[in-house]
Formats: sequence, C-alpha cells, structure tokens
Amino acid sequence: MGYRRGFERFGGQIVTAADPLDSTVAAEVDVASFDTGLEAFNRHLLAGDFFDVANYPTATLSSTAIRPAGDRFHLDADLTLRGITKAVTFELEVLGFGFGVNGETKAGFSASATVNRGDFGIAFQSVLANGNLAVSDEARILLEIEAVLRADQA
Repeated sequence: MGYRRGFERFGGQIVTAADPLDSTVAAEVDVASFDTGLEAFNRHLLAGDFFDVANYPTATLSSTAIRPAGDRFHLDADLTLRGITKAVTFELEVLGFGFGVNGETKAGFSASATVNRGDFGIAFQSVLANGNLAVSDEARILLEIEAVLRADQA
C-alpha cells in the first residue's frame, strides 16, 4: 500500500452522448500541485527523478473509447506524462447521479488503472538495506470524479 495523496489543481470535461459509450473525457493536471504531505518528499517527486515539473508541468488524459465490462466499464485513454503518451485502460465505475446542495445536477465516477512508471520515462531506482526496491515499477492511478452538469447544457 502506498501513499494516497494527490493533485490539488486539475480540470476536465466529460461530454455525454445519447449513447453513453460514445461519451468522451478530457482532463489536464497541474503536476506541480502534487502533495504527499511531506515537503522533502514533494520536492523529490516533482524534480527530475520523477515528475520533472520544470520540463513537464502538465499531464493530460484524453479518452479514446468507453466499453462495457460486466456491471462496470472500461475507459480507454491516452495518458500523457513527462511528454510521453501511452494508451491506458481504466476500470470505470458509475457511482450515481443526483442533485447538489444548490440544485445542480451531479454525477459521480471512480476509475483506476495501473501503469509502469518506466513507460513514462521515470527510471529512478533505489534499493533499501533489506534488498527490496524503495519504489515499485508500478503506479496505481485512482480518479475520484464528481462532475457537475454545466448550466448551458441543462
């Protein structure tokens, strides 16, 4: 189990279609807004060994397909991190629809995928005294999304 922290600044858009499988998702993340809760660890993750925010300040996600997968869905997307774009498949769960406290229409989604950080040029490696790797080659991406229907779309 690793840290469950995240990015503080991000944005995106979900465009729904008559057939939900034709809907699209696009997102952009300010990578410098990643926060682990530990300042020294933040500095290392944001530097060249990992996210390299000086050269790659944003990460993007753009859907390529949504497919049924039992009672959930698969969201196929192009993920760009450190200037490298790779196809990634997220397990997508629709959590529900409802109204917010101001009467706005909301939808909730959860999506997760596992990527190999080396595929995105993150090659840092360190070995602990016991011989175990300090950082796994795999990184789990977890998206918890609350979307609000735009007023011009209502």
